[in-house]
Formats: sequence, structure tokens, C-alpha cells
Amino acid sequence: MFDNLKIAGRAIRTVFTADPVTRVRRFYEIQSPDVEFAARRTHYMNVGYWADGATDLDTAAEALADKLADAAGLKPDDTVLDVGFGYADQDFTWLRDRRVGKVYGLNITPHHVEAAQRRAQEEGLADRTDFRLGSATELPFEDNTFDRVVALESAFHFYPRSAFFAEALRVLRPGGVLATADIIPVSADVVRAAIQSGPLSFVKFSIPKENWHDRETYRQQLAEAGFDNPEVQSIKDQTWEGWRAYMADRTNDPEFRAAVKPAVRKSMASHWKNQDLMKRELAQLDYVIAVGHKR
Repeated sequence: MFDNLKIAGRAIRTVFTADPVTRVRRFYEIQSPDVEFAARRTHYMNVGYWADGATDLDTAAEALADKLADAAGLKPDDTVLDVGFGYADQDFTWLRDRRVGKVYGLNITPHHVEAAQRRAQEEGLADRTDFRLGSATELPFEDNTFDRVVALESAFHFYPRSAFFAEALRVLRPGGVLATADIIPVSADVVRAAIQSGPLSFVKFSIPKENWHDRETYRQQLAEAGFDNPEVQSIKDQTWEGWRAYMADRTNDPEFRAAVKPAVRKSMASHWKNQDLMKRELAQLDYVIAVGHKR
């Protein structure tokens, strides 16, 4: 994820806009799916959960989706809202493996919505899915609609995330659960604008300053929204280093080399060249699983 070769060049200017929704949409629109998913078997867009011997991003990314599903307590026949679903790989996995009843997906990027809708039709799951355009901070659903609300590596975009928390509480049924897999700094002292490495450009360009806070503030915001005894657990030791090592070595993978042009490989290798800087900056980023319950 976030390996957008254009982000290091001229195209980065396209994400400069005062409107946070437009900024995030543009961020994903300038990515190249042909490079992003070259020599991969899934379209997951997360950094992955690198445990139990995971050696590739597809396996790790699916493991992170499973980790979030466990945190949310997904069970058969649940009605689930997935906010910021990307290409919705996790939703199709949950429909198949967790046997959830129906998944509603909300996203602000049109081509993500179109891709998920197309896949639902192709797999005969259109009646158990509802993927649509919409805002995380103005959820287009009635009160008390869902058993679970989830956000897999997307809530850091929401402007502000605290408004999403309030909306999630509103649309959850009593006894419902909100679960997020999210990116935050390890402490309030980390300066967002000081991040320099190309692969972490998203930190500066697509995370609003309102969402730049540590675990304790995250927990407080969930509590202020009305969630009971919210928990925010760090899993950074199972995320960032595995993702960094995999992506840094990706241009050496024979399947990847066969799938992309030499100029792309060269640009990508340059993009990921300064690994010492990346390690220092990743040490400043947390990765959390957060859970809140509605009475």
C-alpha cells in the first residue's frame, strides 16, 4: 500500500487541496493499480499483519483483515458496515468465511466503488452487498441499522475521525461494535510535517492534523462519542517492519520484475532506496486495533 510511484514526482501536486475529501480521493486516483497489484493475487490495500510466518503482502493483508474481524466479533448473519473499503477484498472474505449476512460499504473513491460492485455481480453476491459512494462523517443510514461497523486502515483519512466515531455509534444497534485498524503517531510529540521518506508521503498529504494524536487521545475520543470501555491496542511490531522489508525487496521479485516495465522498477527502487530514513520514521508511527461497544 501507498507505493504510488507518481507520489514522488510531479503528480504529488494533485493532492494539494484545502478540501480533505477531494485530497483523499485524488490520493487514490493517482495510484497505478497495474503497479500496486503487480504479481499479487489480491487487491488488499493495507500494510498487513506479519505474524505466523507471513512472507508476502497478500497473506499478511488478509491476516490483518482477519484480525479486525476478530476484534469486531463478526458472526454469521451480522449486518456489517465497512467504511473506506478499498477494493472490498475483506468484505468478500467475510461473506464467504465468516458468513455475515450482508455487507454495506461506503467509500469516497468512485473507481473503488465501481470495482466492488462489479465483483459482487460477478460472484453472485449483489443481493448480500451494497457498495456506494459516501462520507464517513455523514453516514447515509438510519439509526440502529448495523451490528458491526469497521474501518480497515482507512479511518485516519476521515475528517475528522471523531465525527466518524459519533456517526458509527448512531448507526450501530444496541450491543453493536465499532472496530478499526488505524495509523497514528506513537506520541503527540511526533511532528507529522517532518516525515520525509517517499513511501510515507501519505502521512503528510492525506492524514488531517485533527487525526494526528496518540493512543490515549484515540481512546478518549471513542469514549466521548459514547462507546463503552473502548480499547486501543498497538500491533505496530507485527505491521510496519514486515511491510517495509517486503516492499523494499519487491523489485527483486522475479514475478514482479516480469510484470512491470524496467523504468517502473527503477523508479520504485529509487523511491524505496533510503531504508535507514524509513526505519527511523516508521519508529514514530503506531498501528492500532481499536474497539468500542454500544450499550
